[in-house]
Amino acid sequence: MSTIPDSMTALHLVGNGGPEKLVLRHDVPVPVPAADEVLVRVRACAMNNTDVNTRVGWYSKSVTGATATAGFADDKSVGDVAEDAAWGGSGLTFPRIQGADPCGEVVAVGAKADPDLVGRRVLADGWIRDAADPSDRSKAGYLGSERDGGYAQYCAIPVRNVYPVDPVDGPPLDLTDVELASFPCSWATAEHMLTRPGVGPDDTVVVTGASGGVGSALVQLARLRGARVVAVTAASKFDALYSIGADICVDRDSGNLASAVAEAAAGLSGGSGVRPGRVDVLADVVGGPDFVPLLEVLSRGGRYTTAGAIAGPIVDLDLRTLYLNDLDLYGCTVYEPPVFEAVMGYIKRGEVRPVVAASWPLADFHAAQKAFTAKSHVGAMVVEIP
Repeated sequence: MSTIPDSMTALHLVGNGGPEKLVLRHDVPVPVPAADEVLVRVRACAMNNTDVNTRVGWYSKSVTGATATAGFADDKSVGDVAEDAAWGGSGLTFPRIQGADPCGEVVAVGAKADPDLVGRRVLADGWIRDAADPSDRSKAGYLGSERDGGYAQYCAIPVRNVYPVDPVDGPPLDLTDVELASFPCSWATAEHMLTRPGVGPDDTVVVTGASGGVGSALVQLARLRGARVVAVTAASKFDALYSIGADICVDRDSGNLASAVAEAAAGLSGGSGVRPGRVDVLADVVGGPDFVPLLEVLSRGGRYTTAGAIAGPIVDLDLRTLYLNDLDLYGCTVYEPPVFEAVMGYIKRGEVRPVVAASWPLADFHAAQKAFTAKSHVGAMVVEIP
């Protein structure tokens, strides 16, 4: 085992704003794990929308537009984002190391952690819950937001949040660190979005933003549950979505998207309780102007589940649509630990496969995030840590 250095290379977020707020440093102190933590030598860490949202200040209530890459703090049309720029409605402490998806090996453990973890390859559940009251969601913080994350050579993580990947007495999984890093945030979010509304084999699920990290995970996980999937994406990405399990794809640029989705659902059938044309679940990470017409497509008793609004968070909801159609609405952010445990089970049993569009070295993070925000890819983009 190599000696742990005193300093490391890490990407510092130094304030809310544009990409210039991300500064690569080579003199950042290596964290020392607390008694109930482990120190992970990070090898790869996936990129996520929450990285961009946090950097630009999009979570602030003063921001009403779509996700953007320029900082809202510099936009005179919105108020001060600093005080509520994080997902939980508070500000951040800077500098902050982002990155919710570290994959790497444990190199040191605190006094209360199992020393047998040293040398194990692990993934991390990004939701850091209060040790004394883990069920209280209001006390949860996020890796890379309320505490430093994986865009660094080393990351300290509570031992209860790390999950060994490879078996102790068998060959390692046939997955690279880059492939493994593509799973945690996106896939746990998608599993949460399907768990809350109880998606099952009699359901037809419409997935918006189906080509992204969460969207592509939703497609695979919904199919794993036996549901039929209508994937909304760009026409150029249809083949990629069909290859991971979408039953039918709908062009997001359709002149009447809701009508196109309804027509696609009408062509699907299967299962004893399924009626062609029925849309049981709308799994939405887009929001924006298509929210209202797509909500109208849900059948009576349908369920809407969301964990994002990249096209805009402010929508008009006709309450008559909600109550006259007996709809259920689910917001999905802080999930319970069994959600992440389920994802780890899928990975270890080989029931899902990673979808990695590209990987980038940490030194090229600005270019990587520019490519990520262009949204021309399918699946995840991952940063490799030297």
